[in-house]
Amino acid sequence: MNIYIPQTCVWEITMACNMRCKHCGSSCAEALPGELTTEEAFRFVDMCLEIKVQWISISGGEPFMRKDLLDIVKYAVNKDIGINIITNGWLITEKIAKTLSKLDIIRVMISLEGPNYIHNFMCKPGAFERAMNSFRLLYLNGVDTGCITTITKKNIDHLNELKYSLIGEKVGCWQVQIGFPMGNLSHHLDWVIDPEQVNQIIDFCYEVSQEGKIDIHPADCIGYYNDKQTKIYKKTYKTSYIEDWEGCNAGIYSFGILHNGDILGCTSMRDKNFIEGNIRERTLKDIWYDPQAFAWRRFFKKENLKGNCLKCEYGEKCLGGCANSRLSINGSIYSENFYCTHNLLIKEKNRHSI
Repeated sequence: MNIYIPQTCVWEITMACNMRCKHCGSSCAEALPGELTTEEAFRFVDMCLEIKVQWISISGGEPFMRKDLLDIVKYAVNKDIGINIITNGWLITEKIAKTLSKLDIIRVMISLEGPNYIHNFMCKPGAFERAMNSFRLLYLNGVDTGCITTITKKNIDHLNELKYSLIGEKVGCWQVQIGFPMGNLSHHLDWVIDPEQVNQIIDFCYEVSQEGKIDIHPADCIGYYNDKQTKIYKKTYKTSYIEDWEGCNAGIYSFGILHNGDILGCTSMRDKNFIEGNIRERTLKDIWYDPQAFAWRRFFKKENLKGNCLKCEYGEKCLGGCANSRLSINGSIYSENFYCTHNLLIKEKNRHSI
């Protein structure tokens, strides 16, 4: 009996992008052959409805590069599926903001990598100013907004400056994630943060959460079993109880779909070995409920892990944290997670005990 219930998916709706960001993990440029047509996109939404997906996060590339994006969003919303849009903000106009307001989507997330001189360097001249204007247009039209920041050595010391800009534009939430050596960032390996700098990120997030001016969320590649992180989540989600991390949710209650209909557990894990099927060949329901689907995650056991993760007291639940962190850094999802703060804590204790 399949016990996995899909709640959400990330949809890389196009690989076309009007920027050439130096940290882009997908190396987006032009639209790739095989992009789903509008009718196929509608059919995918229907497939999501069939297996009771609750919300879809549409990303890219730059989703607004697709001329039919708003038609697809409208189709999904009319089917009572919640929609988030992840964008660089360059193409958002007053007209688009008004349309999104009428569609009653969940949120528009705009990627920002730092204050203007950092973001424009990483992405494109004028990108910061266009993003700020988009935040403004969306807010004035009643659309909830958020920011996503990929942290590298280029921006880790400039997050506080970005924070004030986001608060000034009344941005509601802020997700921070680590930039790993994949896509364009693989050409700038010296920009990838050191494992020890994860604690700097958590310290920053904790300070922001205590200020209470913007909800901040460290992504699943950051942590784990960290008291400060737990306090951050309690503050952000306004709850007194936060469950401990219980492993990557890919193939458990989330999945991804690429521009061409390929289904995989996580869109960050771009190796073809992680593709479970294609909706042009099999239905989403057939793929999700296949007893052998997402085997790399569903059948993952602590004994598959290596290094300190194999010996860790949380290994049975954690399963090494974010699988893509280990895949992109070490080339294997079974390797030790050097970016785990609990791992760093154990290593520090061991050094002092010698």
